[in-house]
Amino acid sequence: VQLVESGGGLVQTGASLRLSCALSGGSFIYYGMGWFRQAPGKEREFVTSIRWAGGITDYANSVKGRFTISRDNARNTMYLQMNNLKPEDTAVYYCAAERNGLGSRLARDYDSWGQGTQVTVSS
Repeated sequence: VQLVESGGGLVQTGASLRLSCALSGGSFIYYGMGWFRQAPGKEREFVTSIRWAGGITDYANSVKGRFTISRDNARNTMYLQMNNLKPEDTAVYYCAAERNGLGSRLARDYDSWGQGTQVTVSS
């Protein structure tokens, strides 16, 4: 399985971005998918996840109400809509795929990872 993220960039506080994650080499619909992020000097942290076939989502408290995860199983693609961005959202964002389909909060439960995309929010 290969994952490729896109959509990162440099924005100002309060702006929006949409990240995409395209999966190839596997049956996307059966994978739980997640977004994680890692800021400089910090550990990788859970952002949000979505179960296989969609419908059940989970969010870190820090992004709840601002970020929305979704998936298009026909396009083998997951999205992260990020609104009202804050400087503390600055990080490299990684998408990940989990074979058991549950969309865990734990990075160790994921089997495949993308290369990451940089999101920088200026104040």
